[in-house]
Amino acid sequence: MKANGKTVKEILTNLPIDRAGPFNKLHDVILKNLPKGFEAAISYGGLGYVVPHTIYPAGYHCKPSEPLPFAGIASQKHSINFYHMGIYSDPKLLEWFVTEYPKHSQQKLDMEKSCVRFKKLDEIPYKFIGELMKKMSVKEWINIYETNLKNRQ
Repeated sequence: MKANGKTVKEILTNLPIDRAGPFNKLHDVILKNLPKGFEAAISYGGLGYVVPHTIYPAGYHCKPSEPLPFAGIASQKHSINFYHMGIYSDPKLLEWFVTEYPKHSQQKLDMEKSCVRFKKLDEIPYKFIGELMKKMSVKEWINIYETNLKNRQ
């Protein structure tokens, strides 16, 4: 489901009524805990948290006109989805996330690669997502991204 809006503000104000509260709260938690250098932006038509071109001019290798993506949130048909490239790209961070998740949520972890689906909107582990957001700096993310990119070529 593509986001309804062309700016961060439009996306946040055009959410379905039943999603607006949890989605906006998740966005606020992410922003509050987002390390310096990352910023909220439109990323691939949705709400993303990116490394802007002013810090990483090369942009995303798949589409250099886009800033380097790091995380994102989306309102899907049956869930609010949270995306975090750090847990996809860093095995140690993934291990921490999977191990710690049950301490913060009664719900079974519903996850694939970088995507975590929250189907019960009243049980999103906001504090835990905030902790995750603090775990990787812009510099660390760029280093992991470039290392993984070089290893794929």
